[in-house]
Amino acid sequence: MILYSGYNSHMKTASVSQTKNQLSALLDQVRQGEVVVITDHDRPVAKLTAIDSMDISGGIGMLERKGIIRRGSGERCLLSKPLRTKGKASAVAMLLEERALSR
Repeated sequence: MILYSGYNSHMKTASVSQTKNQLSALLDQVRQGEVVVITDHDRPVAKLTAIDSMDISGGIGMLERKGIIRRGSGERCLLSKPLRTKGKASAVAMLLEERALSR
């Protein structure tokens, strides 16, 4: 592993083979705040950085603001019992009946 020189002088570099062989050690360094640049034939191809817990919750917050997801209340969700068919009744007919009754 070598120290990356230049603009990103605080980053360490590791080749792909070094990364494969020393992944646990590199992850420990990343947990300590280091940034590791992974190189393939001396060309930077990836960067290992720690994930900030705010990044994850920020993404969830964005999805919630867009209306894509809705956070639970923490209480158990009680669902009604599924409808049972009567004889040869079709599921489509039962669905239409249920919709008509709930309006």
